[in-house]
Amino acid sequence: MGTWNRRDRSLRKGKVYVGGQAVIEGVMMRGPEYIATAVRTPSGDITVKKDPVHSITERFPLLKKPFLRGTVALCESLVYGMKSLSYSAQAAGEEDEQLTGWQMALTMAFSIVMAIVFFLLIPTYAVKFIPGIADHAFQMNIIEGILRLAIFLLYIWGISLTKDIRRVFEYHGAEHKTIWTYESGEPLTVENVKRHSRLHPRCGTNFLLIVMVVSIFVFAFLGWPSLIERVLSRIILMPVVAGISYEVIRLAGRTDNAVVQTLIKPGLWLQYLTTREPHADQIEVAIKALEAAKPADEQEHTEP
Repeated sequence: MGTWNRRDRSLRKGKVYVGGQAVIEGVMMRGPEYIATAVRTPSGDITVKKDPVHSITERFPLLKKPFLRGTVALCESLVYGMKSLSYSAQAAGEEDEQLTGWQMALTMAFSIVMAIVFFLLIPTYAVKFIPGIADHAFQMNIIEGILRLAIFLLYIWGISLTKDIRRVFEYHGAEHKTIWTYESGEPLTVENVKRHSRLHPRCGTNFLLIVMVVSIFVFAFLGWPSLIERVLSRIILMPVVAGISYEVIRLAGRTDNAVVQTLIKPGLWLQYLTTREPHADQIEVAIKALEAAKPADEQEHTEP
């Protein structure tokens, strides 16, 4: 009966999408109204932190428009993700206290600087060492994009080899499987979740890969000015890249079109690295997070 009710609401109101993120010993889920982070504590219990969603798009509806909403979604995901990571580290016993506001800001600033260095500065600087293309700006931009993509893939592969990250990737798999179960209209039970795929078209991994590919085409026609101008131009145009990429991934999540599904397959394949098959206790955590994050009118249908 619960499954029928949810599907019936879906038909009347339109599909409700839920996003998520793996954190330390847990999962964060974001629904249209709530963000919930569930963490397995050292005692074995599951603690859940639930907060209402406060998006800047509520104050500025213009930011909900296509190609603008992508940048907003990316920025808000970074902020909420950092807060959830901080909470999960504290709840899992890896930190004595959560990060303060300024500590979180410094951590995010450091992460952004490192991303600029590794994914913008290094590839655009390294191109000059490739022989035979010095007078061909278009080719240099394309090769720069390929180098950026290669660095990204090497980074994903490298972190996937570490023990701690592999465990996070197991929670990532639990997140995807649980979202698939919810979107299929099935009761949120461990057995139901286990049957679903750990690959999901709206995954952040898929989004980042699309960003890397889209950036190749966006930056290809910028010419080849000085190093500083190249880095600045790529930073300035990142909202454009994020906006296009966000629309692509939204389309992938809404359609079964064969062409679109073929185009996103590389992003799905990459998830074989960034997800692992979860254990039952990890699925339980993901279920708790999603149950807390789903819309208020569905809370009474929570499965035992």
